[in-house]
Amino acid sequence: MDLSLILSLAVAGLALGVVEGVKPGPLLTMVIKETLSGGFRAGMWTAAAPIFTDGPLVIVSLLAASWIATQPTVLILISVLGAGYLLKMGLECFSLEPPSPELTDIDVSHSFKRGVLTNLLNPNVYVFWFLVGGPLMASAADHEPLAPVAYALTFLVSIIIVKCLIALAFDRTRGNLSHSTYKRVLSLCGVAMIVFAAGFIFQAYDLYSTL
Repeated sequence: MDLSLILSLAVAGLALGVVEGVKPGPLLTMVIKETLSGGFRAGMWTAAAPIFTDGPLVIVSLLAASWIATQPTVLILISVLGAGYLLKMGLECFSLEPPSPELTDIDVSHSFKRGVLTNLLNPNVYVFWFLVGGPLMASAADHEPLAPVAYALTFLVSIIIVKCLIALAFDRTRGNLSHSTYKRVLSLCGVAMIVFAAGFIFQAYDLYSTL
């Protein structure tokens, strides 16, 4: 057992997980949106999406890293679908009203589903695992089979914890937000989602132009 290789990949997974957790993106925007509209539980469930989206991609990326790099059509399709979904969610942000102070009866299952769908339709997730995470784990697996496991676990745990902490921070301040401030924050989330949607379209165009 190569403990040094396992530890090095665990540290790499931790570092990348923290970076991806705090980096602005569709899922983080969705975590903030769901926290503001449904409370901390809704934001926490949204933050848990990587378990069910990145998890399977860990396995798939090990097998398909080299193949996906030669198949830009797949990423074009994902980009277009993701842009459409993010545009829809972004526009909805402009019509949301402040939540009721009593949030105990809110069904947070929809928050989880929206988080999963957002991550599934985010082409950057596929790019990361197929072009970064997958090759990294594949190269380490040749020397130590447990190293990729350490990398994947630390990455997923750290990204979820970081996003949950962000959700908690927004939940703690949400009660002190005025109606106008609340609407402005959600509007910013909406603008961010629309910008991300535009980015996905441009990414799809760039990929299409290389075909």
